[in-house]
Amino acid sequence: MNDSAENDIMATIRGLIDEEHALRSTSEGLDPNDRTRMKEVETALDQCWDLLRQRRARSEFDQNPDEAEVRPASEVENYRQ
Repeated sequence: MNDSAENDIMATIRGLIDEEHALRSTSEGLDPNDRTRMKEVETALDQCWDLLRQRRARSEFDQNPDEAEVRPASEVENYRQ
């Protein structure tokens, strides 16, 4: 597995989680812009986790993990973690 690519994906996930936590910690609640951004962050997280799972599955079955692709939000949103 390309550790660099996986590390990049994990770094993106950590950054998105940090942003999600920051948005959720707002004591006065989310304004419309924050709610929109929260949805974007949640979607991006779904896509990143899906890409990471694809890469790991491809490696496990002796396929090239670099052939994994980000799937459309409509396909990955609402995945159960």
